[in-house]
Amino acid sequence: MSASPFLLPPAPETLEVTRERVRLRPFQERDLEAMAAYRGDTEVCRFLPFEPQTPDDIRRRIGHLFGSTSLEGERGGVVLVIESDGAVIGDLVLFHLDAEAGSAEIGWVISPAASGRGLATEAVRALIDTAFDVYGLRRLTAKIDADNVRSAALAERLGLRREAHFVENGWFKGRWSDLLVYAVLDREWRAAAPTAP
Repeated sequence: MSASPFLLPPAPETLEVTRERVRLRPFQERDLEAMAAYRGDTEVCRFLPFEPQTPDDIRRRIGHLFGSTSLEGERGGVVLVIESDGAVIGDLVLFHLDAEAGSAEIGWVISPAASGRGLATEAVRALIDTAFDVYGLRRLTAKIDADNVRSAALAERLGLRREAHFVENGWFKGRWSDLLVYAVLDREWRAAAPTAP
């Protein structure tokens, strides 16, 4: 068996991604209160691997990633806040790097106040573009509770392929939950991208 040909490029020193209605940037200490406003909501956390969070809970869970732009290391990852009209409306994560496979996982948490306007779709699309264009990854996955129909619909709207449906995969928040795994390859993403006129 030969070694993987994948080489992770150096992490960018700074990272900011701007689209028509959203801006993504590494999260900072100053974002904690805004994040806690939606991450503290029981319904938002229903399908997430944590209970409603305070600013201190967020700091304990992902504070080591304040300002990070690197995927490398045992606890490496990038957390980006989503801003729209100057307000933090959600956050995105790029983590669980498998450097041998050139693969990482993506995830998202969106404020209910921002739902229904296509902002989450625009933000996650920008995250996927960044994962492939800036980080040079070749494969992304998203793991979604099967009852989280809005997140599954978002993954499918973006063209991610459902690769697995694990039935009663684990005990999660008082129930046996099913897990969906979505994925997309860099070449698939580029082939599906709209071409400029």
